Amino acid sequence: MGTQLSQYFPVLMLFGVAAGFAFGTLAFSVIAGKVGRRTRTKDIPYECGMLPEGPGSARMSVKFFLVALLFVLFDIEVVFMYPWAVNYRDMLKTNAPLALGGMVSFLGILFVGYVYALKKRAFDWRS
Repeated sequence: MGTQLSQYFPVLMLFGVAAGFAFGTLAFSVIAGKVGRRTRTKDIPYECGMLPEGPGSARMSVKFFLVALLFVLFDIEVVFMYPWAVNYRDMLKTNAPLALGGMVSFLGILFVGYVYALKKRAFDWRS
């Protein structure tokens, strides 16, 4: 029992060092940092030297978020394909049809999702 708990000591030590570093840098910045005077000009949002006009937050189209989510979806595809491509030669020695079939089915599902997004005009910015 004692040996299992002692294996977690490096993790606990790492957590302590990380927390100490975070709080230490915050404390150092408060102690050593300069205290600036707050003026009305300093408290307005920075707009490249211009005075801000209009509301603080503009409304964005849902299409923007949809395209962003689709980008993340198809970007994650590469994350799953890279390890498969690296280990493909080793997988060919053990079970070639399963290795290729798994990736083809994965890409097929993603392709169906891509065609669905195209038909729903998810990538069309102007509509």
